[in-house]
Amino acid sequence: MKATQRDFATKARGALGSVSIFFFCGPDEAGASAAARDLVSMLPDPGERVELSGGELRSDPAKLGDEARSSSLFGDSRHILVRANGDEAHDALRTLLETSDMGAGQACPVLVVATAATDKSRTAKLLEKRKDALVTMFYPPDLASVTHAVRAMGDGAGVQFSGGLAERIARAANLDVRLAQSEIDKLALYLDASPQSPKQVDSAALDAIGAVSDEDGFMSLVNAVLSGDQPKLAGEMVRMREMALNPVGLLLAFERRAAQLARIAARLGPRGSFDDLGKGEKAQLGIFFREEREIRNQYAYWRGPRLDRLTSRLVELHRELLANSQAAHLLLAQALTGMARRPARR
Repeated sequence: MKATQRDFATKARGALGSVSIFFFCGPDEAGASAAARDLVSMLPDPGERVELSGGELRSDPAKLGDEARSSSLFGDSRHILVRANGDEAHDALRTLLETSDMGAGQACPVLVVATAATDKSRTAKLLEKRKDALVTMFYPPDLASVTHAVRAMGDGAGVQFSGGLAERIARAANLDVRLAQSEIDKLALYLDASPQSPKQVDSAALDAIGAVSDEDGFMSLVNAVLSGDQPKLAGEMVRMREMALNPVGLLLAFERRAAQLARIAARLGPRGSFDDLGKGEKAQLGIFFREEREIRNQYAYWRGPRLDRLTSRLVELHRELLANSQAAHLLLAQALTGMARRPARR
């Protein structure tokens, strides 16, 4: 079966009893990942999560079926999340389907988020006509749709927005719904909000969690770290300490740049070149003249699995800063120094 980005939630809820494979694709990897997360929350008993990479399944196609039909360590239910590039999971999914059709036994839900795949890819074609699979393609969002999503996420967390505050979060998150959700979660925690006890958001609350800040003071450090500019980094680290830059606000600037690099990668695809981007596309992606050289250099380095690891590390670091506010500056300085290192050439 196929669903559109607009009707995915409705179709997914109706298909939970009969569909066991969910394939999320399209140029908006952030939206696809958010939809996968939402789907897990819809499962009646999601149980343990088992994460697999497309590379693992490409080298061992039988592994998906083995994991999907195994019970968790504690005998509970489980679901599998696969992060793949293009058609890396195709053979594994085909093997899973073939063995299921031959009576190999019931498999747990399998969710595949496939970067650089489309609804015309081999994997999508394999699944779209089956009643036990659902294929959905996600397109890059615009400001209005992300603002609407911010309001919806806020409603679900008991965080209510007035005026243009939802749009400010959408802009601050660089139209990345995962980062926007992170801001909603922090606001709910800061305001002690819940669906049963909703709270109104004001500018002071946004400033307190670092959701919206002036990035101009941050970007020279962001560029030094992500470009691996060691000579410049030392001075920037001193400036960070002397100016007492907000660690959370600074980290959000890194998260927004990582999200921007992910959007560029989604637009270009696995074989695209930065030079292929036209002026209009650069404007849509937030690539402006004064930082184009830095963004170009960072895109050349932070790609594929390396960009995935960066994004995961930033999310992990965000949790560490919130949990250890007294040591936030030290934790951030150590982490940024590590990110700026480049492997020695042999």
